[in-house]
Amino acid sequence: MANTVPPTIDQVCDQALRLPCSPALLPRLTAVLMSPDSSADEIADIIKLDAALAASTLRFANSAFFASVPVETISDAVVRLGMRELYRLAALALVSRWEAVSSSGEPGDFSRHALCTALASEVLAETSERVDPQSAYTAGLVCDLGKLAVAHACATFFPAIRNHCTARGGTWAQAEKEVLGYTHADVAARLLAAWKFPPLLTQVVEWCERPREGPADALPLLAHLHAGKYIATSFGPGVAEEGFLFELDSAFLLEWGFTPELLQETMAIVHDRAKQRLQHRLTHGAMAM
Repeated sequence: MANTVPPTIDQVCDQALRLPCSPALLPRLTAVLMSPDSSADEIADIIKLDAALAASTLRFANSAFFASVPVETISDAVVRLGMRELYRLAALALVSRWEAVSSSGEPGDFSRHALCTALASEVLAETSERVDPQSAYTAGLVCDLGKLAVAHACATFFPAIRNHCTARGGTWAQAEKEVLGYTHADVAARLLAAWKFPPLLTQVVEWCERPREGPADALPLLAHLHAGKYIATSFGPGVAEEGFLFELDSAFLLEWGFTPELLQETMAIVHDRAKQRLQHRLTHGAMAM
């Protein structure tokens, strides 16, 4: 007989933390990349802790987009790529690989949507100059990681969540709360804390769908992430069924200066950046880096 009692949030997180290829290396890499005193060799030493990430770094540095003379060492690849491009590569590679072992959906859809959310949040941060663009990018990339953990542990309860949405309306997160007792955002916040992500990112991820309820010091980044999620969902690539059941707090965004006109302008920029980065993978295919 199928289990009629959903796993607890502790059980969901425990299963997720046992999965290989977690993004746990990302906070450590972020810290060394943001330090003005870090050398290429120090950054390379962290990348080399993950063999697959090291291979991706060398492959990308030697791609047609960057290559002139081939590089053979991780340190040389770090110098060639530059800090910003290296961070984007590493972050997306780590999230994409975790999707591969924790998701049963269409390959690449989660990572594709996560990248669009990250790019949208980053572009808004560049425009407003009110938050750090790299922090906004990271928040967009990891804000929905809890969806993978919930899908991995609670897939048999998805029909009940879906039925709740159909019968009563509301958001997917509200239905999760009713059926499971917690939401994917609750799970994501716990996972990021366990992986030692900065507390601000943990708070932003926890409150990303209810931004005005978040802590005061998280509100600037929350505004950019909430707007970024809306842009990425409107944009379309990789959005799963639950992604469209997202309630936009337009009044909150207007308070932060994110007008419909600005969001529309941002969407065009995000489309161009996503197309440049993903090319044919923008609409289909796995996101292996």
